[in-house]
Amino acid sequence: METNHPTSDGVQQLIDKIRDQGVQAAQAEADRLLNDARAQAAAIIANAKAEAEQEKDKAKAEIDAHRSASLDALDLAARDAVLVLKSRVTKRFEEFLSRMVVTATCDHELVRNLVLVLAGHAAEELIEDKEIHIRVSQALLGETTLEDDAREAILALSSDMLREGIELMPTHEIKGGARVRLVQDQLEIDLSDRAVARLIAQRIVPRFRAILEGTESA
Repeated sequence: METNHPTSDGVQQLIDKIRDQGVQAAQAEADRLLNDARAQAAAIIANAKAEAEQEKDKAKAEIDAHRSASLDALDLAARDAVLVLKSRVTKRFEEFLSRMVVTATCDHELVRNLVLVLAGHAAEELIEDKEIHIRVSQALLGETTLEDDAREAILALSSDMLREGIELMPTHEIKGGARVRLVQDQLEIDLSDRAVARLIAQRIVPRFRAILEGTESA
């Protein structure tokens, strides 16, 4: 019996050794698998974070681009609106000037005096004895719709007031003022309502625009 104990102990030691080695191997494999899993998990998390950052940056860039485009569109729309408004206001101002000039140049006393100055004896020194046609509004010379006193005031210009060679000619081309034509010279002096309105507009409208734009004070 005593001779079996060493053999039995040896077997037990062998079993223990195999068990321990198996446990160690299993533990080592388990540790390796765990480390691999941890590494993979860390890599997945890192990739996810990187993708999330990329998506975040991409979304931020798209938002910034949309916001910039929206602001540009708003600026453009505001600028266009201001330009349209300035254009409309300027046009209304020009129309207002034109109405004022038409009203003023349709005044029979103004036209009468204008004709006297242009065609009267006072003009002889400048125009001399040249043939002159003075065109005035048809309404001032013959339209029955015009007030009688205005028509009569123009027609009352006597031959003594107008020298020879001067002819008053009615026309529908103008509403107020007059046009003086030197027949031989084929030269026309335009003092009609449109010409006067255009001349006034050329001098006043630029300053009006400057006031609208704030570059000049009223």
